[in-house]
Amino acid sequence: MFLGEHQHTLDAKGRLSLPAKFRAEMTGRLIVSKGLEGCLYVHSSEDYAGFLGRLTDTGDFDPKLRQARRFFSSGATESELDTAGRISVSLNLREYAGLDKDVAVIGNGDRIEVWDAQKWAAYNGETTDRIEDVTRELAELGIL
Repeated sequence: MFLGEHQHTLDAKGRLSLPAKFRAEMTGRLIVSKGLEGCLYVHSSEDYAGFLGRLTDTGDFDPKLRQARRFFSSGATESELDTAGRISVSLNLREYAGLDKDVAVIGNGDRIEVWDAQKWAAYNGETTDRIEDVTRELAELGIL
């Protein structure tokens, strides 16, 4: 499970060092894809297959599922940890997420999220301001 917030830098070649705690959990091929709110998702290839599978299980008849599958699949790339514990982030994904140098690497349960550091600070601040309302709404839905 991936937890925590870590500040890192992206090098000029688009390589990102993952936190040591996260590297220990990631083996084999990794998938880097577009995420929601302008971040990137990093999954193990097995978890990513399950993630896409949930969007495919009902077939191709639902246009919203097709749209979501295309969003997450287009531009997704495979990467492996190099000997320094870094992954490569493609130019198109760096542009999508607005990544330049300073990034926030966020543990979000079964996946890692990569955010532009300033965008993360703004998003996290807004979330902190609204979290009581959000948790109240989730409780009303029976989720919490």
